[in-house]
Amino acid sequence: MARRLGAGMRQTAAKTLGRQQAPIVPPDNVAGRAMVLVIAIMTFLSCLTLGAVTLVRDTAATWQTQIAREATIQIKPREGLDIEAALEEARDIARGYNGVRGASIVGREATARLLEPWLGPDLDIDELPVPRLVIVTIDPVEKPDFSAMRDELAAAVPSAALDDHRTWVDRLVTMARTTVTIGVTVLALMLSATALTVIFATRGAMSGNGHVIEVLHFVGAEAPFIARQFRRHFLLSGMRGAAVGGIAAIVVFVAFSWWSSRNVATPEGDQTSALFGDFAIGLSGYLGVGLIVVVIAILTAATTHLTVINYLKRIET
Repeated sequence: MARRLGAGMRQTAAKTLGRQQAPIVPPDNVAGRAMVLVIAIMTFLSCLTLGAVTLVRDTAATWQTQIAREATIQIKPREGLDIEAALEEARDIARGYNGVRGASIVGREATARLLEPWLGPDLDIDELPVPRLVIVTIDPVEKPDFSAMRDELAAAVPSAALDDHRTWVDRLVTMARTTVTIGVTVLALMLSATALTVIFATRGAMSGNGHVIEVLHFVGAEAPFIARQFRRHFLLSGMRGAAVGGIAAIVVFVAFSWWSSRNVATPEGDQTSALFGDFAIGLSGYLGVGLIVVVIAILTAATTHLTVINYLKRIET
């Protein structure tokens, strides 16, 4: 009889809890606000890392495509050398090879503009032994015979040097892969740190409400019900923090893109744009930021659920 009476009391208590849906975790406290702030910071840093990885990957792919389609003939000035005639001769030699779509001489003004960030404005390239360039556009499908072209250039223009950028492309690919690997590793570490933060916050909340949880558990509240209360609370907290961090990261990306577009007309802007593009992460980058926000919110809820279930199992044993 006593056993039946106790079971009836537990069922009645569980039904009462189910009707009232009283929050087990306080909706707002200092620890909760601190956890939201930590999640916002970790989300912000994670999104910045993802954006940097996306920027490096896209820029490296652009570099690789552009460099693979071009070769450079460099002609160093010498005493008694007609540099303009040598440039024209080198251009005509390059145009005669299969796989070459075109060849163009980098003009004097363009050469001075390339050197302006280092040597200052109003540069007279005749006063310095500045090498001149011929840009050779290559067919990406049919490559020209660089060895034969190099030999012919050496015979016709002894001061000419052909660079097909093959070494640079190999180094670029290696650098990009290394950077992406490091970025992904850092991102994984940040997500792990976020999960640990949620675990400690959940344990702290359960410790502060341990007596309530034990009473609810022993009077009939099932583990999924208690875990659901914590999961809902920390999911909302995680979504708030992740949304704040994601929006802050998007603001930073937009600000960098705007700043880059404003400085594109200066020599420094030209060099920066050549190295890093316009600091725009593109649609894939913004989708990645949204994915990071969703992942952190889900990670927060899942981590909380598992922590609560394990805590309740220890109570039962």
